[in-house]
Amino acid sequence: MGWWRRSTGALLKRVTTSTTSSPTLHSPWQRFEASKFHTIQAIPRENKGKRLAARERSMGRIPSVVFTRGKGSAEVSRKFLLTASGDEIQTLMKQSPSFCSTKFDLNVIAGCGSSAVLESGTVIPIKVHKDSEGKVLNLVFQWVEEGSRFKVDIPVAYKGEDVCPGLQKGGYLHKMKKSTLTYLCPVENIPPEIEVDLKNMDIGDKVLLRDLPVHSSLKCLIKNEKLLICKLVAATESTNVL
Repeated sequence: MGWWRRSTGALLKRVTTSTTSSPTLHSPWQRFEASKFHTIQAIPRENKGKRLAARERSMGRIPSVVFTRGKGSAEVSRKFLLTASGDEIQTLMKQSPSFCSTKFDLNVIAGCGSSAVLESGTVIPIKVHKDSEGKVLNLVFQWVEEGSRFKVDIPVAYKGEDVCPGLQKGGYLHKMKKSTLTYLCPVENIPPEIEVDLKNMDIGDKVLLRDLPVHSSLKCLIKNEKLLICKLVAATESTNVL
């Protein structure tokens, strides 16, 4: 693991971002700039295969790949095999619950202890492969290019449960089974999460997919606009909803 420490700078570098008052339900996308706050460093990986990947993991590393798509195309035009530090990526994922809707700076350095940067730019995680215990096995990133659009699974965050009138009356909050919603997003407008504000919800109130206040440039890839996101019900009704 020492070669990560000898490389230029720390693997994860916090970037200071200016903050204003907390965003409301009416403009959750205003926080997307704050979602880019880490720099990841990795080294090239020349070979691939199950045995080599297993060896990388046994050494505390995560086999990764970053690719570029052709402009206006779904086809992969360029692929770069990488190795990242397992401990640091796990830490990053704990710090960033919305990992797959977060932009990161990526520096690809020449090798162990090298200060030479082969390639750098902004990436977004596309896929995270985990084992049954939640350990990360592989990572897939895509280079972010100006004007590009991404299919992103955005986490849904329920806010205000502690002051929700319906819950204070003993109600029960039924949530959709999925924890994310899939949107096609311009790279400049990828929100870290979609907020559902519960602070004014009473028993009987509900939130549908069409009610979610997302940026107008985002296109939901779920066709059913009446999809039930959550509903507040009386405790006696809790077994009959969703």
